[in-house]
Amino acid sequence: MALNPPKLACCNFLSPANRVKEFALDHGFQGVDWSFTEDNLPRTQTEETALVKTIADLHPLEVRYHCFFLNTDVGALEPGEAPEAVNKFRSVCRLVSKLRGGVVTIHIGLGRDSTRDLSWEKTLVGISSIVRFAADLGIRVCVENLAWGWTSRPDLFEKLIRKTGCRATLDIGHARVSPSVVDRFNEIDDFVSPHPERILNAHVYHEETPEGHVPPDRLSDLEDRLLLLAGLPLCDWWVLELRDEEPLLQTLRVVREFVHSRFSGEIARSAAY
Repeated sequence: MALNPPKLACCNFLSPANRVKEFALDHGFQGVDWSFTEDNLPRTQTEETALVKTIADLHPLEVRYHCFFLNTDVGALEPGEAPEAVNKFRSVCRLVSKLRGGVVTIHIGLGRDSTRDLSWEKTLVGISSIVRFAADLGIRVCVENLAWGWTSRPDLFEKLIRKTGCRATLDIGHARVSPSVVDRFNEIDDFVSPHPERILNAHVYHEETPEGHVPPDRLSDLEDRLLLLAGLPLCDWWVLELRDEEPLLQTLRVVREFVHSRFSGEIARSAAY
């Protein structure tokens, strides 16, 4: 069980990055969850050098990393796609090492509507190789559960984590709308109960809809899931994963209400020092 309050992080949803820093510090966030996309991934040494400076300038905020690459899968069946995906994720790990980062979140099946073009066995081999490569750089690789597909099923999510040695990022909005949860084959707890010590990060919002991520209206929308996160020993990084200011601040108010009620003693002791 976590003994200390989680670090609350926002996404890099404002540009330039100094606006993210200003927003985060103004509202009491402790970190930034930096998403790499095809558009912002450095392509040249000059761009990489500029990113190193950008990330350094976010101090004192902690930064963790999130790969948002659509249709980039280490288990792709199309010739050449799987090795290309492995190389891309390895390249990101090398970059994160230069940025002095330690945690990277990746996905399986992001941007797809079916796993028919993916191989389960190739996925296990590919993720395992990335985990080993990253470990040599001092980086922990987390796989995030999506709202559909293999990682939306707690049984396959558990098997993936166990067989590849990866860590996990639990997206509680995805978990809520997982078909196996909606159909009551599973509970949200089933995403974490086999491996509570493997979950390092959480993505926090109410639920995902076709329009995007929806904030909670009140604490009761999230309370059961936040209690689940608070019981995980190493899940100390809660990303409020909304990219518009008002929904983000609404979520922050709800999460902060929970954190203060749950960890009030720890917060008071920390303030005393």
